[in-house]
This record gives sequence, C-alpha cells and structure tokens, in this order.
Amino acid sequence: MPDIKIKQAVILAGGEGTRLLPLTKTIPKPMIEFYGKPFVQNLIELLKKEGIEEIVFLAGYLHEKIQEYFGDGSGFGLSIKYSVGDVSFDTGKRLKFAEGMLDKHFLLLYCDNYLPLNLSKLVEFYNQKQLLVSCLIYSNEDGFTKSNIKINEEGVVTLYDKKRDSQELSGVDIGFFIVNKQIVDNMPEDNISFQEIILKLVNMKQLAGIITDYRYCGLSKMERIPIVEKFLKPKKIIFLDRDGVINKRPPKADYVKKWEEFEFIPGSIEAIFYLKKKGYTLYLISNQPGIARGMMTKEDLDSVHKNMKEKLLEGGASIDGIYCCLHGWDDGCKCRKPKPGMFYMAANEHNIDLSKTIYIGDDERDKVAGEAAGIKTYLVTEEKNLLNVVKEVVL
Repeated sequence: MPDIKIKQAVILAGGEGTRLLPLTKTIPKPMIEFYGKPFVQNLIELLKKEGIEEIVFLAGYLHEKIQEYFGDGSGFGLSIKYSVGDVSFDTGKRLKFAEGMLDKHFLLLYCDNYLPLNLSKLVEFYNQKQLLVSCLIYSNEDGFTKSNIKINEEGVVTLYDKKRDSQELSGVDIGFFIVNKQIVDNMPEDNISFQEIILKLVNMKQLAGIITDYRYCGLSKMERIPIVEKFLKPKKIIFLDRDGVINKRPPKADYVKKWEEFEFIPGSIEAIFYLKKKGYTLYLISNQPGIARGMMTKEDLDSVHKNMKEKLLEGGASIDGIYCCLHGWDDGCKCRKPKPGMFYMAANEHNIDLSKTIYIGDDERDKVAGEAAGIKTYLVTEEKNLLNVVKEVVL
C-alpha cells in the first residue's frame, strides 16, 4: 500500500449524551460551550491546523444545532458536510450510513475527546504499519482513568476490553483513528457499535496503536467538566531551559553544583521580569544528570534553585515551576531532553495545551524536545540572548 495523506476527518457526534444531563437536554454534547465556543470547535480548529480540508459530522441527536452553528464550514476555513442518521443509530451504524461520503483513508474521531493531535506523526505510523486502522493510545501510566487496550512491542493491539475489567490492559484508546475505508465497505448494515469493529480488528491483528504520554481531556461525564474547563481555559505559558538561557552554561561534562557557580546571563532577569509583566506563567525545563553521575546531590540542586528564585524576586521576576530530569545519559528515561517527557509532566499537572505554548532553549536537543511536544521552539545564541528572543516572539 503506498503512503497516504489524510485530508478528511469524520467526527462521531450523534449520541444523546445522557451522562451529561441536564446540559444535553437542549444541545448535543459537542456543542457544550467553554469560554464562548462549543467544545467541538476546538477540535475543528485543531484539524484545520493539522491540514484537514473536509470534515464530515456523523450527526443524529439535535443535529440542527451543529448545522446551524458550523454551516458549510466556510467560516472556519474548511468544508463541513453532514451525515444525519436516526438518533437510535449506534456508532458503527452511523459510520456505515455515511459510507458514500468517505475518502479511501480518513481520520475518525470522537466528538468528546481532545488533545493537541500531531496528525503527521499518526499518519507516518499508519503508513509504517500498513494495517487497516491505526489509533492513538494514552499510556495511562499515571492511572488517570481505567485502561481499555493493550499493544505488543510491534505496536499491534492485542487486547481491547470495553468493560475495562482485564488486568492486562495498559493504555486508553482516546478516539483518534486513521481508517482504511475497506472496513466500512465490509461492515454489516446492522445497528452495531464501533467498539465491536475494534474487537474484530484486534482479532484480525489489523489494529495498530501508537502511545502518547500527553493526557487527553474528555467531555464524557459530569465529573470531567472541571478538567475540560481547566484545559481549555486561555493561558499564556512559556517554558525556559536553564543552562545557556538563564545562566551561563558550565564547561562540557560539568554542572552548576552550587550557587557560587551560578552566573546569570546578562538580560535574563530582565527577560523574565518582562514576561511576568506580560502575564505569562513560566516553567523551567532542565536536564540535570550531574546527580546521577554523583557530581552533586538533589539537595545541591534545590539550593541552587532556591537562591536563583530569590535573586529573581529581587529583580521583580519569578519562575512558577521547575521540572528537572535527574537521570543519567544512558538511563533510558522518558524525561531527558531531547525526549519531551518533562513537557508532558507539566502539561498533565497544570492542564496545558502545549500547542499554544512557547519554549526557549539554547541547543539542538531543546529544539528536538520542544518540537516533539508540539511546541513553538526558539533558541538563544551568542548574538541573541533571552531578552532579545523574548522581545521578538512576545507581543
């Protein structure tokens, strides 16, 4: 199968949303508003940014509310079409009902889950696996919710349990699928759920899964509403590397082991003050393997940061949070840059949409890590310090 590109997204949006009553008494679930716009509009804006040109809503319950708001999609910069089935249709039946509107390969998603999708990465994975369907799976290592899926080392899904009872489960299907239309063509006309199709794909070994540590937000039940509100709340956030950005980088293979070795780069305190004045929340993201190498202790690092924050406060500046990887070079952790783990830690702890943040570092590892997390990343140089970069990228 040749490599494919995805230009069409299909959104399952026909259910009655009974677990969200009374909110869904007069509006369908995807139209519940947060900060002046319906939840599903966040998905549409994301899809457009990721290169999607056409959206097909698989609608049912109160479908006219969706159609009245989004129309043909021209006001949102893409084309929107509607397949309106009976309210009684289950998700599989709704997909089969729209068969004639579907591309040969398309992105299928639930209307009630959101995370900043990297579509090109998911498509690349789909092309590599050459299976009928590929999906995005949340690692769920933090026990955020009950797992419902398991994959093997080759990335093939080996178990799917919609009741979430099995002890072998190790991830969560979060509702982003690249689908070969063959599965729709071969589906029965029966009123079945898409979950039943997933089970068949697992048995056929035709479902691949790619893991993300980026926690999703889901509009599934009332208890989740506060989490969705926190995630979608507009925020101004910048991540900063430390060595080489805020303070002078120590010699190669050495570390800032005590406060006396910490030296602010000219302009860094002023830059942080400027960002705080502009209303930004600032998080430090730093590799600190000196601890794993036995050259310093965690207490030494804490002392350096305590003194750093005190000095910043003297200049009217502050850092809101610090994330450090303390592992060695060969420990195989998920947090050491150029891996994006520390960004996911911050995002999960503070309900951050990383695609709407900025990261400022000073070397290629920072650029790779930031881009892996979907963050706009900028680098300081000898000619351009933190203050120069900040005044270029922040209005």
